[in-house]
Amino acid sequence: MEQLQQIIDSTNNILWGYVMIASLIGCALYFTIRSRFVQFTMLREMVRQLTNSAEKNHNQSKRHISPFQAFAVSLASRVGTGNLAGVATAITIGGPGAVFWMWVIALIGAANAFVESTLAQLYKRHSADSYIGGPAYYIMYGLRNKPMAIMMSVLTILTFGFAFNTVQSNTICEAVNNAVGIGHMEFGIIITIATLLIIFGGIQRIAKFSSIIVPIMALGYIALALVIVALNISHLPQIIDLIFENALGIDKVVAGGMGAAVMQGIKRGLFSNEAGMGSAPNAAATASTSHPIKQGLIQTLGVFTDTLLICSCTAFIILISGVGLDEADGVRLTQEALTLHIGASGRIFIAIAILFFAYSSIIGNYYYGEANIRFITKSRLTLTIYRILVGAMVMAGAMMSLKMVWSMADITMGLMTLCNLVAITMLGGKVMLLLKDYRSQLGKGKDPVFKKSDVKEFANDDSIECW
Repeated sequence: MEQLQQIIDSTNNILWGYVMIASLIGCALYFTIRSRFVQFTMLREMVRQLTNSAEKNHNQSKRHISPFQAFAVSLASRVGTGNLAGVATAITIGGPGAVFWMWVIALIGAANAFVESTLAQLYKRHSADSYIGGPAYYIMYGLRNKPMAIMMSVLTILTFGFAFNTVQSNTICEAVNNAVGIGHMEFGIIITIATLLIIFGGIQRIAKFSSIIVPIMALGYIALALVIVALNISHLPQIIDLIFENALGIDKVVAGGMGAAVMQGIKRGLFSNEAGMGSAPNAAATASTSHPIKQGLIQTLGVFTDTLLICSCTAFIILISGVGLDEADGVRLTQEALTLHIGASGRIFIAIAILFFAYSSIIGNYYYGEANIRFITKSRLTLTIYRILVGAMVMAGAMMSLKMVWSMADITMGLMTLCNLVAITMLGGKVMLLLKDYRSQLGKGKDPVFKKSDVKEFANDDSIECW
């Protein structure tokens, strides 16, 4: 096992040393500039589209899910252990400066999220009970590259269906064990059974579950964090100074600590908000909407919700508490920090919060894998085997070490993201045409509606099925 861990660590150092950081930031800056800073200039439009009830009634003849439900499914995957355990791990290894780099990758990486989710809408396909789509579909139909599409599907299945779900179940069991002493194996069995009960219900049940539980758990956690920050408001300027000093201070550059802060901030930031990874598009494609840009905007808002709000809440709870960063790791650090704020009940609160956060992530992660299983094959037997394997990986994650599950997730996440970034860079021009059409209709006071026949560049494109 030690040899395997060494091999995985070496691979991660190579993959994340320069390749992933340069690719993520490079693509993010490219799309930010080319879209004229869409993630900032159209923030009000994002909120408007998310709350637009008219969208929920679009195309009533089919059992399609609403844009809000698609947003909730993707947020269910984003909001999980990355927010509570991932932030703590980033601070432990990279120092408080890692938080700054999480903010950076969220602010500029939101442009990647916008492009990938818009493409998912443009190239979505009709399915039995909803639309279906994602990176494999826009690679297949947009780039017309089937081998690359299948490779992306396989990477998505390995990353979300298997690797990420081991992280989620490991963190749930660790938090519960630390709070009430229930063993990893015992609670792993409970989580596995609960997962199988939900995932055999399909996307309609997943969407309903996510749209109810995600807002409740996110708002509850944010409310607690804001209360803690408010009670310690006098310390906030000092904490923000600490974050910036550790991220950009000359002493960190000289000591070599800046590299660790950058790497951990970007790795854990990507794990949390998934901007550019190619995951959220699988949920974005399922929404019934009148213009592809609308779902791109809504999914962009998810990146801000995840990192700028929820991850920041966790960072402030930890740093304001004064807990020693070498006293614990992962979710235990967050639990100990909250315990210093509100007493012994802090461990229990985090255990409950992580149970909801991570369990909803398991369900969202499962769906991403299912969408890609359906892309590769229509076999119901294969889908059933996948569902059983997801349950098995949830159980395995409960028993594995913290370091092993995070290391495995980093490798599959990196490979999947590289494949997706190549695809969205090649197809990005189509998103800019859609954005131009959307802005033009907004300028005329219209509620934008897209028909490919109205845009000459798309009029004769037979790869676009649903528009």
